[in-house]
Amino acid sequence: MRTGIVKDRRYMEHNMGASHVENPMRIDAIYDMVEKEITFPYLEIEPRPATEEEIQMIHSLSYVNLLKETSGKERVVLDPDTATSARSYEVALLAAGGLLKAADLIIEGKIQNGFALVRPPGHHAERGRPAGFCLFNNVAICAEYLIKKHGFKRILVVDWDLHHGNGTQHSFYDRNDILYFSAHQFPHYPGTGYWDETGLGSGKGFTVNVPLDPGKTDEDYLFIFRKILSPITALYKPEFILVSAGFDIYRADPLGGMMVSEDGFGALTSELLALAHDFSK
Repeated sequence: MRTGIVKDRRYMEHNMGASHVENPMRIDAIYDMVEKEITFPYLEIEPRPATEEEIQMIHSLSYVNLLKETSGKERVVLDPDTATSARSYEVALLAAGGLLKAADLIIEGKIQNGFALVRPPGHHAERGRPAGFCLFNNVAICAEYLIKKHGFKRILVVDWDLHHGNGTQHSFYDRNDILYFSAHQFPHYPGTGYWDETGLGSGKGFTVNVPLDPGKTDEDYLFIFRKILSPITALYKPEFILVSAGFDIYRADPLGGMMVSEDGFGALTSELLALAHDFSK
């Protein structure tokens, strides 16, 4: 099984400030670990920037222009949590495009799965505004890209981040061609993601939220994946699976309340790979 990893030091050029928790040191540390500790062969994927047309599959033109206007400016504060630096717009295009490049390589058969180690993150970004450190909604853009460019009919988006992916949910809330599944700490930022948020119209039942109290362990998450996600996936039969893999459910995360271990992340990944093998041909 060949894995592709999207990796580029240009992602460090987005900088919301040295004291901000979402800072370039995070991805720098991850890249160092990849280079020093991964022993299996993998394809290193050089990202491409997403086009503005690809970004506008999810985001409004006015919002894209708002972010474009921050180019070259040392600091623009967008909301209490989110800011840009001189290269943030270009790096955000590269983050979305890196995910699209990995998806294309999977479809072309050059890799079997991919891990996009990109920033800025995306799942809080709404159609017309940033939120929660996020500029463009990378995973939502990729899901729509798979539908519109490659003709897929059923995409599953799994989100295990500590926080609910409000932007991703809202992007597809009235549709059944993209099923959104999120397990997250609740109540917590951004305040969305309760059990009764299940979709609207033709999308009713195609948003699945699993709000959780703090303190959930590897065993708890594996139970959720095996007893809730797995049977839903078997019924839906997705053609492609995307994952918003936020690691703030880690037991040592200073801002979170979950207790997932390193081995737990490996086990959750194995569950998703098995589902992809069974249903996403």
